Amino acid sequence: MHRSIGAIAHGIIDYTLVIFLILGPSLAGFRGRQATICYVLAALHLALTLITRFPLGAVKVLRLSLHGAIELIVGLLMIVLPWLASFSAGIRSRNFFVAIGLLIVVIWYLTDYRGLRAAGRATPPASAAR
Repeated sequence: MHRSIGAIAHGIIDYTLVIFLILGPSLAGFRGRQATICYVLAALHLALTLITRFPLGAVKVLRLSLHGAIELIVGLLMIVLPWLASFSAGIRSRNFFVAIGLLIVVIWYLTDYRGLRAAGRATPPASAAR
């Protein structure tokens, strides 16, 4: 599998995603509980990014691979959240959450969480394959 997004690019994407989550409700035109969920997710994603052990992390306590696993779970949950939280009838908020969730899953799929890209290897070393 080709993982084309490195750690620095992923960090830039993460901070940009925080901004999208903050501005999303205003830009997409929804309020209330859905907007509050966006703001909470923005704060959590910012905290996750700040504590991740990668070039753009500030505290660097969380492994990038665990960061990726958390993002995958969040992305999948965002896709189904409009139905779980009973706001699927709100077309704008539903579409926003599904789109951001899909974006997070695609970014997860394309990110090199194991650092192989930075090490100049397209595949893991033989010792890592065991």
